[in-house]
Amino acid sequence: MDALDVLIDAAARPVEAATALREQLTPEVLAAHPGGHDNSPAWLLWHTAREIDAQRADLSGTEQVWTAQGFRERFALGELGDGIGYGHTPEQARAVSVTDADLLLEHLAAVTDELIRYLRTLDADDLDAVIDTSWEPPVTRGVRLISIIDDAAQHVGQAAYAVGARR
Repeated sequence: MDALDVLIDAAARPVEAATALREQLTPEVLAAHPGGHDNSPAWLLWHTAREIDAQRADLSGTEQVWTAQGFRERFALGELGDGIGYGHTPEQARAVSVTDADLLLEHLAAVTDELIRYLRTLDADDLDAVIDTSWEPPVTRGVRLISIIDDAAQHVGQAAYAVGARR
C-alpha cells in the first residue's frame, strides 16, 4: 500500500463512521447541545463536510460541492452556510440548525467522493509539493490532506460522542 492508498482509505473512514450513526440521528439528537456546548451534532456533521469541501476545492481548483451539487439551496442556511464554521460565534453555531440526517450524510458522502476523486489524480510527488509558505515549516499538499482527513475524523468522533451521550 502506498501513501495515496493510505490517504484514500483514511479519507473514506469519517463518512463511514458518520453513516454508522444514522439510526440514532433523530431531529432531537441532531439539535442537542450536550453540556450546553454550542456545536450540536448537526453542526459537527455540517462543518465536517464543509471543511473537506472548501479545502479540497482550493487544492483542486474546482467548485465546491456545496454550490456545484445544490447543497447550498437544500440546506437553506443562507450566507451562514457558505462558510465552514471556523470562528462561528455561539449564536452562529446554534443557528446552523439541520434536522435532516439524510441530507447531512448525503452531503458528507458527496464531499468525500470528491476528495477521493481528487486523491486519485495525484501521484507521490504531488504530496511533497509546498502549497502554503505562511507556516514554518511550509505546508505540503500531503500535510494539508492529512490535516483535512484528521479534522474530519475528529469532528465525526465528537458527533458520535454527543450522540452516545444522549442515551
